[in-house]
Amino acid sequence: MFEETSDEGSGFSEENLRLVTFGLSGEEFGVDIMQVSEVIPVPRITRIPQAPECVKGLINLRGKILVVIDLNKRLDFRSKETDSLSRIIIVEVKDTVLGMLVNSVKGVINLPPSLIQPPPEMIKSKINTEYLVGVGKVGNRPLILLNLARVLGEEEIEELSELSSPDEDISTE
Repeated sequence: MFEETSDEGSGFSEENLRLVTFGLSGEEFGVDIMQVSEVIPVPRITRIPQAPECVKGLINLRGKILVVIDLNKRLDFRSKETDSLSRIIIVEVKDTVLGMLVNSVKGVINLPPSLIQPPPEMIKSKINTEYLVGVGKVGNRPLILLNLARVLGEEEIEELSELSSPDEDISTE
């Protein structure tokens, strides 16, 4: 499904990070592929009354009800209407399966740790530093590395887990 590339044609090693890369608000981000269970096109999303602003709604994924978080809103970026490039990245955060809505998914890359630096102060002021793993260099462009498990606080995860139904099958009409 994704194009898999390595940086600068370097050989793969066990130390290389495998990252799913995606776009948000004109910037490129990456997350460790081990945090991602799958990437899906955006299905119909059911809104939840009085939900926090970053909660886009609920989806039915093969009989499981999952909460979808709009990652643009969660990171205080300007939200964008979903289109044919929009995707939902399915992740498990502290035993809760969630969807993270992103503008597009670019692919999977292998990135040597030597090409990852701590986040610069300028980025730290825009995004809560607990979300950031670092900044990778992919060719001539920066790649902001996120820890999706930290994008939501523990209280938020507990609240959202009550809305999701990861262990119960729900029949569809």
